Amino acid sequence: MDKEATMPAQLYRNARIFTSDRRTWAESLVVVGDRVTYVGDEATAARVAGPDALIHDLDGATVLPGFVDGHAHVVGTGEAAVQVDLWGANTLAEIQRRIRRWAEENPDAPRVLATGWKHGDIPGGTPDRSMLDAVVADRPVYAQAYDFHSIWLNSAALAEAGIDDTTPSPPGGTVHRDERGGATGLVDETAMHHLVWPVLDHFADDSDRDEALAVVLAAYAESGIVGSTEMALGEADYEAMRRADAASALTARIVAFWRVQPTGDEGSNLAQVERAVELATHRATPFLRVTGIKVMVDGTVDGCTAALGKPYVNGANTDPIWSLAELAPVVAAADAAGLQVAMHAIGDEAIRVAIGAVEHAVALNGPKERRHRIEHLEVVDPADIERLAALGITASMQPVHADPAIQENWRRVLGDERVDRGFPWPEMTDAGAVLALGTDSPTSPHAPLPNMFIAATRRSALDPSLPANIAHYALPLADAIVHATRDAAWASRSEQLHGRLAEGLYADFIVLDRDIFTRPLEELLDTRVLRTVVGGRVVHQAQPGANR
Repeated sequence: MDKEATMPAQLYRNARIFTSDRRTWAESLVVVGDRVTYVGDEATAARVAGPDALIHDLDGATVLPGFVDGHAHVVGTGEAAVQVDLWGANTLAEIQRRIRRWAEENPDAPRVLATGWKHGDIPGGTPDRSMLDAVVADRPVYAQAYDFHSIWLNSAALAEAGIDDTTPSPPGGTVHRDERGGATGLVDETAMHHLVWPVLDHFADDSDRDEALAVVLAAYAESGIVGSTEMALGEADYEAMRRADAASALTARIVAFWRVQPTGDEGSNLAQVERAVELATHRATPFLRVTGIKVMVDGTVDGCTAALGKPYVNGANTDPIWSLAELAPVVAAADAAGLQVAMHAIGDEAIRVAIGAVEHAVALNGPKERRHRIEHLEVVDPADIERLAALGITASMQPVHADPAIQENWRRVLGDERVDRGFPWPEMTDAGAVLALGTDSPTSPHAPLPNMFIAATRRSALDPSLPANIAHYALPLADAIVHATRDAAWASRSEQLHGRLAEGLYADFIVLDRDIFTRPLEELLDTRVLRTVVGGRVVHQAQPGANR
């Protein structure tokens, strides 16, 4: 006999349930095994559940589908949680103080790893190794920028990584040098990927990655995330996820995009696509699946590595990491194999390259079901919004990146009318594109409810006293939640798994300590998740708050 057929139904009643589905509100839901069997009124739910049902009276609490982070770096989020936290440092002196304190408190650590500094925190926006040498000179220091597109090394770290004044910069990245040609300690984009990250990966073993994954899964459960879209998956992190999946330890469903790096050789690029095809075809489970590939078309505005149609205010600009000629065959091959393609494109020129690659795939491969995506879309021309919507490209965007507390340098380096159209979420949906919201953690905090506060107000979750960042781009709260649940699931082909509360989907949902739809939006910053349920199983349980 089927085990689930013998299990009693679970009846969740006396609740205010936001479904993210066509029928927006419900009173009760019934769970049998790991699936939802009914969502609707209380009387019908009781009949469906039957007399032997296990009853959960929620005392009028608000229930949402669990959040699906539309763009994240899962293991990296866990790794960042145990590094020196430079978020909110805001000045070079404070960055140095935090690094020095950690080094003094951890004298036996062989190296210092930090994350979260912003380019605007550094005088002139240009970090130098001497600034880190001044506080830690006896061991390597690796300080990752908050956007994870630049890393800052002290002299010991440069030596450990084998970077010196003669090290060439690879295509799409830079080993920064001073006026005498000396390596400054700042390494960005593909130079960081090829020269620094492999060194750091060498120092981490399977147990480190397993622990980082456990840390982030616990944080996900506590904050109400039931699914995450891993961007830039590689072999080591994938194996950690497979180990956790085999041990039934995954408490959030992970859908992954395999990282494809530009090599300068089309055959090598396409071989990376073939690896993604292999993983997507043979190894899917309800908790772990590869759905496509991820490519980095440009960098970031803060680091002046985003590719723009016209220069930054200082006259500088940069080329895309992938040219259209290089990217088009990769996208076409993935498209022909049925993979999704996610393209990091922040600047308007990079966005045009990404759209052009999809146009090429459509022309080459003909009509078919496809769900390609562009990630971030921070500086985008209105005409290109119409183009991407017409092609069915998902706009994958992150409200946390528009937080006013981290916008000063972003606005300064653009310096013109482009700052008045930054992060234009409603323009995407007005044009008919699907908008999927996420966090891009650990480049930003992973917690979804503060992310919803930014989406619904364009104000800062880090400093709510700051004025809104282009207030007319704010989203209605209910719409924001749909974009962070139903639409984020759809964007990774998971809409038949979760993202809504509907019959037949997995019972992935959360219970909140208050009704966020009737309370002031500021309360999103204090709202707690009382319970997180994944596949009908409680993975997080907290004590109820005094207010609801």
